[in-house]
Amino acid sequence: MIIKKIVLSFLLALMPSIALAAHGVSIDGSLKYPADFSRFDYTSAEAKKGGDLVLHGLGGFDKMNPFTLKGMAPDGLDSLLFERLAVSSLDEPFAKYGLLAKDIALAEDGLSVTFILNKEARFSDGTPVQSSDVKFSLETLKSNQAHPMYSAYLQDIVSADILGPQTIRFNFSQRNRELHMIACEVPVFSEKFYTEHPFEEQSLTPPVASGPYVVENFKPGKNITYKRNPDYWAKDHPTRKGMFNYDRITYKFFKDQLVSLEAFKAREFDFMFVNISKQWVRDMTGAKFQPGQILKDLMPHNNNQGMQCFLMNLRQEKFQDRRVRQALALAFDFQWTNKSIFFDQYAQSDSFFSNSYLAARGLPQGLELEYLEPFKDQLPAEVFTTPLTPISTDPPSSLRKNLRQAKKLLEAAGWQVKDGKLVKKENPQEVFKFEIILASASFERVMAPYVNNLKKLGFQVTYRTLDPALYVQRRQAFDFEMMVNVFGQSQSPGNEQRDMWHSNAADRPGSRNLLGLKDPVVDALVDKIIYSQNQQELTAACMAMDRVLWYGYYVVPNWFVAKHRVAYWDIFNRPKTLPTFYSVDQALMTWWMK
Repeated sequence: MIIKKIVLSFLLALMPSIALAAHGVSIDGSLKYPADFSRFDYTSAEAKKGGDLVLHGLGGFDKMNPFTLKGMAPDGLDSLLFERLAVSSLDEPFAKYGLLAKDIALAEDGLSVTFILNKEARFSDGTPVQSSDVKFSLETLKSNQAHPMYSAYLQDIVSADILGPQTIRFNFSQRNRELHMIACEVPVFSEKFYTEHPFEEQSLTPPVASGPYVVENFKPGKNITYKRNPDYWAKDHPTRKGMFNYDRITYKFFKDQLVSLEAFKAREFDFMFVNISKQWVRDMTGAKFQPGQILKDLMPHNNNQGMQCFLMNLRQEKFQDRRVRQALALAFDFQWTNKSIFFDQYAQSDSFFSNSYLAARGLPQGLELEYLEPFKDQLPAEVFTTPLTPISTDPPSSLRKNLRQAKKLLEAAGWQVKDGKLVKKENPQEVFKFEIILASASFERVMAPYVNNLKKLGFQVTYRTLDPALYVQRRQAFDFEMMVNVFGQSQSPGNEQRDMWHSNAADRPGSRNLLGLKDPVVDALVDKIIYSQNQQELTAACMAMDRVLWYGYYVVPNWFVAKHRVAYWDIFNRPKTLPTFYSVDQALMTWWMK
């Protein structure tokens, strides 16, 4: 311990602007877990290793690199094989604890962060994880070899300096209170492996990585099995204690969720996340769904639910008029859909930050209003005069009333109904028609009544379900007119907003700016979010952007549920405490076999 302190003091002396190195970092400087913590509270000391877990995936895979644009990687590859410098605690919103990095030191001026790597860290081939691997990883992700979203997300990390075999500094272009957290999220690759196997190649060679599992075997498009690495370097690390307990994890791939449900009931796999209400209420019943066989559970969470929606591709001229977009939103009857199709299981999306303190409420005031006022002449009046109000068919409203309003909007936008078809007044040969592409056949029952409502307005609309691989391909190339999408959000939005909404991402294949949105007001508010200096500024900027996006009518808002619906064969033990902010997969990795 004395030697460690001497070495650390020496390193910090070489970097006079460095604050004290720590085992973890957060946005506000507070950490729940001390330096000597043994495990996270949502794991269990009773967890045992062993057993084979079988899960399911949809579609298939044709590559072994989850960080490139082309092709599809298998489920589990990123989370089970690749590790980050630090990992999130699932019961804190803004904290990360060192994993590959043993110590993390943010410079006092906020313009760099230094990582001292854990000397025990090893890749699966036994080679040590070194600062040269970290530098290689950052530079690769920022290059055109990786998926374009990484270069956008990491753009303010301008360079990396190797200060020693296990010490590396990331340099920032400007102050950003979450940038050291983003730096912690850089996945670390083996430079040796990717020198021998070029990163950008669409290869099926299993990668060398530092995570708890390695690829044991696979059949492309059919299945893949991960085996727990018996020599995993971090098996006793506090951020890994009580986790990754299965000896093997196999994913079997199915064409769609409807087929996979029947396979689950036949026990072809062990655990299923259910995102279709009909399956949950109607199809998961019977003798098998009782203790000792299949269990169903609603797992509460506090995740920011973002926005699920039908989104319009603004690259298509037909969707450029805000009045047309509002009319399309007015034709969706959430209340009827929720009652008739979803068994009243959902809440209506009422924000781009649904289920979050960041959702805009009431009218803008204070700092939020201050952020909006310079753009008053560029924004719809509703941004300032009307709280975010979901379209409703509850009395005194009705679908009939909403469709009448939609008809007036379309007429004002230069469209009229002729022979039952919506056509341009100036050019009656131009018919308003478009296609909605779907990733799952289960969504067809939702689209059928929506399309029927649209046809009452004269829209000529079709919808179809695509093969998962083709769906992803068209999504990445922006080759669609309307589609279903979820704009997921974190508890602390930041750099990822650039990839979702900023003009610079609109024409970049693979970006999350699926809308093709190019709005200088949104661009400015994205920057306000990214470069906010405190929680007050972040909250105000998010609420301001929420209003601008909402009253741009860029999407038809859908629904959310603040619980994870899961079903599983009764073969598991679980920790007594659930995480607070988590995905189903993250929770499952804290369970173990009976």
